Amino acid sequence: MPWSTREVADLAGTTVNTVRHYHRAGLLGEPVRMSNGYKQYQVAHLVRLLQIRRLRDLGVPLDQIEQVGFGKDSPADALRAIDADLASSIERLQRARAEVRAILDGSSVTGVPAGFENVAANLTKPEQSLMLIYNQLYDDTAMADLRQMAEVGSDAVDEEFENLAPDADEPTRIRLAEHFGPVFAKLFDEYPWLVTPGAHLTKGSHVVRETIDESVRVTYNAAQLEVMARAGVIALELAREHND
Repeated sequence: MPWSTREVADLAGTTVNTVRHYHRAGLLGEPVRMSNGYKQYQVAHLVRLLQIRRLRDLGVPLDQIEQVGFGKDSPADALRAIDADLASSIERLQRARAEVRAILDGSSVTGVPAGFENVAANLTKPEQSLMLIYNQLYDDTAMADLRQMAEVGSDAVDEEFENLAPDADEPTRIRLAEHFGPVFAKLFDEYPWLVTPGAHLTKGSHVVRETIDESVRVTYNAAQLEVMARAGVIALELAREHND
């Protein structure tokens, strides 16, 4: 006996909207209509729906179903590509599950990018937040360098900078800048991309610059920003002297 759209959808374990979508995609032929305009689905339609659902459950993209399931040519290449995608998805999910287990066990944190768990304790909360942002802007090589920088840990001067008040006096700002200037210069020498990061950006340079500027601006107070700016100037001057 023929079925209505809702009836055939129920039999196939799907929805009316999905059946209509398959019609629009050309995967399911239109059934004949009765004189009252109602569609009459036959066994062939039901079988086709079940085949489509089977392939969708296997992860076959909708635009490849015709080629994989119903095409006349061998679907081997398409199936191999789908298999590779599934393997990649499984690997990603396994990594995510391992990370979730590590967080539950207390051996990992969510405030830093993946791979930074072992150095998270060396980073202040603002630095952890910035690393999450940087992870969206820089490539893996740059992030590996940032992770290596974080391995050094902090000292008393770093803690003084972290706790620096917005209205810190001028001598304190100068002293901190003069401390960090050579530190920055050494980093610029060891990691030249910090000065010219273009090759390591994963977004447009304008987007990266605006994102970093805004993120740093709201993360640090006026005194801290001034110290970093002064230290950057000192670092660049030292670098020029070194190259002369």
